[in-house]
Amino acid sequence: MFKLSEIKELIKLVDQTTVHELEIENEGMRLSIRKPGRTEVVNVQAPHLTHTYLPQAVPAPAPAPSAAVAEETKAAPAADTSNLHRIVSPMVGTFYRAPSPDASSFVNVGDRVNDKTVVCILEAMKLMNPLEAEVKGEIVDILVENGQLVEFGQPLFLVKPE
Repeated sequence: MFKLSEIKELIKLVDQTTVHELEIENEGMRLSIRKPGRTEVVNVQAPHLTHTYLPQAVPAPAPAPSAAVAEETKAAPAADTSNLHRIVSPMVGTFYRAPSPDASSFVNVGDRVNDKTVVCILEAMKLMNPLEAEVKGEIVDILVENGQLVEFGQPLFLVKPE
């Protein structure tokens, strides 16, 4: 059985690492913690118990988009990206556009890159991993924000190949 203090400690630990999701099952109870930008307890189930002091927290539903936003989305045609090369994340980590907070970005939209051009740094377990473009072309779009957690295989850049 999970104690509230144990749950709080697990949330703190998950929040301080690059772990995105943690799921634990113990004595017929399941605890699932996810971190989509911030840590929140998603689901705590305690089957066959007559009493429990564990909170049952569920994420708040996302607010419905306004009619104006919905209309705008319908009206905007989808951009054709089939001819663009996607530079994807080879790991789970934190995306950084520059080598340090006060330095300029490795690349910006419109910059030309070659296969050895470093386009960003991915931090995983306190290790800084430079990511190379692996294609020659022009950066068309940067799909993630500086400091954002990224997943394995998540597209980071769109490049128009030469």
